[in-house]
Formats: sequence, structure tokens, C-alpha cells
Amino acid sequence: MQTIYSFLDLSGVIAHPAGGTFAFTGQGTGQVSVSMSQERTQMETAADGTVMISKMAGNNGTISISCQQTSTVHKFLLGLYNLLIIASPEQWAQGAILLKNITDGTTHIATGVCFNKIPDKTYTRQGGQVVWALMAGDIQNLPV
Repeated sequence: MQTIYSFLDLSGVIAHPAGGTFAFTGQGTGQVSVSMSQERTQMETAADGTVMISKMAGNNGTISISCQQTSTVHKFLLGLYNLLIIASPEQWAQGAILLKNITDGTTHIATGVCFNKIPDKTYTRQGGQVVWALMAGDIQNLPV
């Protein structure tokens, strides 16, 4: 039996109480990456070679969304960024993101989502991609 991958099998929702909700299914989006920030294991080696293993906590990370500079997801994120940059500080990290891939069943739920920075943008002959880096205070990787 074959397994087929398609980026269009990814669906996502970006939500913020001040800026509304945006649902995307890959249109205008080139890549979405979920990166955890914390290493979960640390090993300390004593002089005699004894190893002490520590299980570390931490579910924070980054979600990067690479999208066409004319896409609706870029326009939503730019509008939300511009709204939050002048809003009161307590609104900054109230975003949430849900990502679900129907092919492999993976689901990521990110809360405490805020902008790292506005993406770099180049002006060229041909339109290109911009990359939004969104930081999340908690990312849950739900089991398949």
C-alpha cells in the first residue's frame, strides 16, 4: 500500500482574540515548520564516567510560516502584527495556532503565540516568499 503526501492535507487555524481567526489549507503557503526550543534530555558525566540523566521540561518553540508575499495568510499576519504592535502589551502573546495533517494524523496545538519579528521582504522582478516566525509559549504534539 502506498502513502501519498500532499501539503494540501495540512489545515491550520491562527486565532487571536484581538485580530480574529484565519483558517488556511495551504493556499499561498509554501512551508510550515514546527520547532521545539528545549532539549528534553541532559547528560552529566562524572570524573569516573558515571552518567546522570536529567529529563528536562519545556514545550516552547517556534512556528515558521513561509508564504507568498501576496497570499491571504501573509495579509492576515501582517494585519495582526500591525494591530498588536500598537495594542496593550497583555494582548501580545494571546495567539493560538492549530495545525493538523489528515494524511499522517499529526496535530500541533500552540498557545501563547506571538510574533518574533516582521518578516524580511525583498523587492525583485518576480514575487517571492516571506517567512513569519511565530514564537509559542507552549506547543503540544498530540499523538496520532
